[in-house]
Amino acid sequence: MSELEFSATEIMTVAASRLLGNGTVCFVGIGLPSTAANLARLTHAPDVVLIYESGPIGAKPTVLPLSIGDGDLSLTADTVVSTPEIFRYWLQGGRIDVGFLGAAQIDRFANINTTVIGPYDAPKVRLPGAGGAPEIAAQAKEVFIVLKQNKKAFVEKLPFITSAGFLDGGDAREKAGIPGGGPTAVITDLGILTPDPVTRELTLTSIHPGVTVEQVKEATGWDLKIAADLKTTEIPDAAALTALRDLQARTAKAHGQNAGGEG
Repeated sequence: MSELEFSATEIMTVAASRLLGNGTVCFVGIGLPSTAANLARLTHAPDVVLIYESGPIGAKPTVLPLSIGDGDLSLTADTVVSTPEIFRYWLQGGRIDVGFLGAAQIDRFANINTTVIGPYDAPKVRLPGAGGAPEIAAQAKEVFIVLKQNKKAFVEKLPFITSAGFLDGGDAREKAGIPGGGPTAVITDLGILTPDPVTRELTLTSIHPGVTVEQVKEATGWDLKIAADLKTTEIPDAAALTALRDLQARTAKAHGQNAGGEG
């Protein structure tokens, strides 16, 4: 794959990483959020402070962690504190600028499901569960969500709300007393969605190169709103692609996997 070629997963990851500003304090989820956050650290945001719920603060892993308990997180961190301190002092204390989360399913108001597919008492699929995501979604000053877009993931109604976005829309989040600012961007392999400032419904505001509006709407389980000034996502630059691919190659080698990552 040449410098000018990139996969849907790569543009999603690079686009997500660009949203993290230098010096941002970011509470990171495992998987795609961790990849994007560490890519930001390795490129335009060297002073981003990555926090994982197991206690590392200022983690600078050389390879992507397998879990929040991965030893490389603690070995490369500025310091390590207890999990209660991470949640009580850092998160509930209002010290987290961005919560970076993944999701199994999401709805039009950016509520997240990572619990079950189907009825809770007799689910078709039992998902990994909540972890620290509900608290991160509730308390961080803003939240980025990254996941691949299809009708199984972008659904009209969630079978279970694990982590709150904007609940039923409008001012429902504020009325429920949820203190954080809520999701500000949902980054997918097709584009970027942001909440309407009034209704809080997700709106397609940027579309990735080569993707059509029809493709995005077809991959969404509700009648997706499209911004009047729809933008085209900036393509990944060579430096970002090189850093991402090197990170994934190191990770694959360390974990005994094939290089190349997803998609």
